[in-house]
Order: sequence, then structure tokens, then C-alpha cells
Amino acid sequence: MKIAIYTLGCKVNQYETQAMEQELRARGHAVVPFEAAADAYIVNTCSVTAVSDQKSRQVIHRIRRERPGALVAVCGCWSQTHAADARALGADVLGGSGDRMGFLGLLERAAAGKGPLEAIDHPLERRVMEWLPAGGLEGRTRALLKIEDGCSNFCSYCIIPYARGPVRSLPMGEAAVQALELRNQGYQEIVLTGIEISSWGRDLLEGLSLIDLLEAVSAAVPGVRLRLGSLEPRTVTEEFCVRAAALPDLCPQFHLSLQSGCDATLRRMRRKYDTARYLQSVELLNRHFHRPAVTTDLITGFPGETEEEFRETLAFIRKCGFAQMHIFPYSIRPGTPAAKLEQVPKALRAQRAREAAQAAEEMRRAYLAGCVGETYSVLFEQPREDGRFSGHAPNYAEVLAEGTELHNQLRRVNITGAEDGALLGTILEEG
Repeated sequence: MKIAIYTLGCKVNQYETQAMEQELRARGHAVVPFEAAADAYIVNTCSVTAVSDQKSRQVIHRIRRERPGALVAVCGCWSQTHAADARALGADVLGGSGDRMGFLGLLERAAAGKGPLEAIDHPLERRVMEWLPAGGLEGRTRALLKIEDGCSNFCSYCIIPYARGPVRSLPMGEAAVQALELRNQGYQEIVLTGIEISSWGRDLLEGLSLIDLLEAVSAAVPGVRLRLGSLEPRTVTEEFCVRAAALPDLCPQFHLSLQSGCDATLRRMRRKYDTARYLQSVELLNRHFHRPAVTTDLITGFPGETEEEFRETLAFIRKCGFAQMHIFPYSIRPGTPAAKLEQVPKALRAQRAREAAQAAEEMRRAYLAGCVGETYSVLFEQPREDGRFSGHAPNYAEVLAEGTELHNQLRRVNITGAEDGALLGTILEEG
């Protein structure tokens, strides 16, 4: 069977897509590009916002319209939380956010004429993390290693705990084994990802935390760059920074979830920190790492956000000096406590997002300017039409340099300038 997959959402979804691709090939199927003709199309959906829901529906509609004879199989967070909607759209195979291998089995049964089929469980009852093979999406130079699934934070705007269930951790030994397999496949960078990796180990009841796992994986694959997914500020303590800074291959890029720079808004969001604790994390990272890239997410126009609260947020993000920000106007997520609060007008949410984005761009340019004169080990990924090669430094800044045949190579690069959001550099001769 020829099967194509469309992936929406986060790195965890990307990870689960590559795992399904591996399994499908192992079962003798051909994985083809989504734009190609296929016997079946898998849509790996996202439900982090109402906009994500809409995109998931649009992709399914598109397949039904353009490929009327193909099987449509839907999985992911949106189908987990909106199974009735997925049925109404005519999904031949309906799965949720768990048991991806069982979902592929249903797809095979549907192809044999035994559909429509579905398997939707109850995420809050999950207690064991599903095993999936680690790997990278085709053509990628870095691999994803999913070390955790689920979230138990229940922020007031978020539906993900209901879609993914409670925290489940990949055992330390298994994480090290999978990392070694990835190194043996030729990957030179591994991203440790999950829904809420700061809680890794909580369910294992072994007294271990994320830094213990990080040290174990680093020891298993010396010379392979390690990058962390999104962190909660509570993870960043003095001990964490001391131990993390001692790891030679850890990339100094730290994505710390913020969402708001106002304490009153953070309380309405039910976030488990305040701005003082967040700033402490930023200061610790800057103290223990050389010019780390601290990045974050921000929601503007959260229910009840006043102009004064937004101004507090603007002042706070400038105090943090982020290297990069992802900024989103608040999107109502039906079924969450925040959806019942007094809403900020949609146009005002967007206006505040634009203003925050302007501040973020100023900080981004300042961070890149400060990189000029540094020398970084750059993992090169793909050639550009202008004859240069594009890659990423450990701080995840894009680097452009003259060269050929550099795919998946780590090369030392002297940074000579910055333009259009990227660093410019000259490759240094080895030795």
C-alpha cells in the first residue's frame, strides 16, 4: 500500500509521525509524499488551539475532495478530543493520541475492506508510555527522541492534559539505548522532546529528574549534540545549571515557557511560577552558560488582560532579553476554564501580538549582533540557491556559509555578520 502522512502540531507529533513511517516501511508499505497519489492518507492532528482544530478539519476535507477513492485515517490530539467531529467528516480509521502501532493495524484492516474502524481510549487512565522507535524525519540531520508523554499541569487555557493524559516517562536506560541507535544511524544532534519534559521521572518513583536523564544520554553518545525541548522555569535551578554546563555536547539553547510577563495573568492561566521565579531561571542560565539562547512562547490578549497588564508583560520580556519568541494572540479553546472568562476583543489580541512581536524582533537582532566574532560548531543541513549552505549553531541560530557537500557535517565557523535573521560565517580549516 502507498501511504502518505500529513503532520500538524508539535515536535512530539513529528516524532510520532516518523515512528509510524518506520513501522509502515517495516510492514512492507511505501511511504510517499503527501502531495503524491496514495492508497491511504494519515492525518496526525493537533488540538492545542481552536485554529489547530480548524487546520485538522481542513486537511481531512482536502483529502476527501482531491483523493475521493483513498482511505482517510485520522489520529492525534484533535481526533482524541473531537472524535465525533472526525466521524462526521467520514474518517475510515479513527485513532487518538495513543497506541500508534495499533492504529496502523486498524488502517491495514480497513484497507482489506473491514472498515470503518476506530479505537479511542481514555487518556486520563494511561499510566505507561507507549514504546515507539526513535528516529528523524526523512532528509533531516537531527533526530527526535521522545522521553516523556502527557502533562499534569492543567493550565486554564490548555486542553492537552485531556488529550494526552498524565505524565509518563521513558526509562533512563531505554533513552540511552535509543540515543545510541540514533548515533549509529548517523545523526549528529538529538532533540529530547515530550509534552512536558520538565516532569520527566516523576512517575518512575526513582528519585530521578531531567538532569539525571540528560547526563545518562550524554554519556551514552559522546560527541553527539543534545538539545532540550521546552522547559518549565522550575527545572532551572543552580544544581541543574552546574551539572548541565558540565556536559560538553549540550546545546546552550533553552526554551522556557513564559506565556505572560504579568503575575496576575499568570495566576489566571494557572501557571505554576511567577515572574520573579522566571527571571531567576533566565539569570541562572546566563550565569552558567556563555551567551545562551533563551527562547520562549507568549500569549497576548489572554482573558481579562488589561492594558496595564500587557505593558507589564512588554517590560518583562525586554528585561529577559530573549533570543527568539513565538507570539500568539489568545485563541479560545472550548472546554477549558479560560473559555468561560471575560474575553479580550479579537482585534486587540492581534494588535498586542504585533506590538510584542516588534519588541521580540528588536531582541532577536540584538542577540544575533552579539554573536558576531564568535566561533561556533555548525551542523549544516541544506544548500541554498545562492550557493551558500545553511545550518544551525548550538544556540540554534541559522548560519549561512560558502561551501558544498556539507549536508550533516559539523564544521567550525567564524561568525562575520548577521542579515535577515541569520548569521553569516566563514568555515575554518580543520586542524
